[in-house]
Amino acid sequence: MALNNTYEARLVQQETAVGAGVQILLLALLGSAIGMGPAGWLTGLAFAIATWAVLSRALHRTRPRSFGPANRVTLGRAILVGGVTALVADSFESSPPVTLLVGLTAVALILDGVDGQVARRTGTSTALGARFDMEVDAFLILVLSVYVSTQLGPWVLLIGGMRYAFVAAAKAAPWLNAPLPHSMARKTVAAMQGVCLLLAGADLLPYLANLAVVALALGSLLWSFGRDVLWLWRNSRLAVPAEVEASVEELAVLELAVR
Repeated sequence: MALNNTYEARLVQQETAVGAGVQILLLALLGSAIGMGPAGWLTGLAFAIATWAVLSRALHRTRPRSFGPANRVTLGRAILVGGVTALVADSFESSPPVTLLVGLTAVALILDGVDGQVARRTGTSTALGARFDMEVDAFLILVLSVYVSTQLGPWVLLIGGMRYAFVAAAKAAPWLNAPLPHSMARKTVAAMQGVCLLLAGADLLPYLANLAVVALALGSLLWSFGRDVLWLWRNSRLAVPAEVEASVEELAVLELAVR
């Protein structure tokens, strides 16, 4: 059995290596198609190496029996996000191929709803898969906000940086790490960010319309994060008396035992 587990682990690691190889192939195709410069190449390669390293480490820790079909879809999305990242980095040196950038982003956003369905239908939902999916989503939003900020201003970076700011704040305030209740509003707002940024990045609408779309996305995100933070804070305040009450009860039981 141990030998079989080791063999499965090697197969899982091989899939991440194949994903890194496909990422490099996509970069090569983009490079030959648009003549991508050093910034795009270096950023794309850094993304591929970082994704492979972080995912390999996570798989080594969790040691799943197989990579799973849903994770393959998410890995495919990550490869597309790597391509978008390279194009956005290259856009600082030359005019970006908007059609290509929008196409890759649109496919990545569409597949965002596929991996979850695949996981549920195949019974392969895991904590690692959910985290992998979330990190790919968050990074895509960050990259898109960087791209749109060159058109509308640096305030757009608040959209991409908010989730990372929340994670950083949670290190100083552990009560922010508590699980949140299910919320369709939260999911809707999260999905809306990518669509709004893609619409603004496509530059199909007038400047003021793009400004309104992105401002709406940011406003809804601030509302969603604010609501969740308020719920977590109130929940943490309610948890303290319960802990104190439990300690008092334990002391009372101990006192009776001593008597």
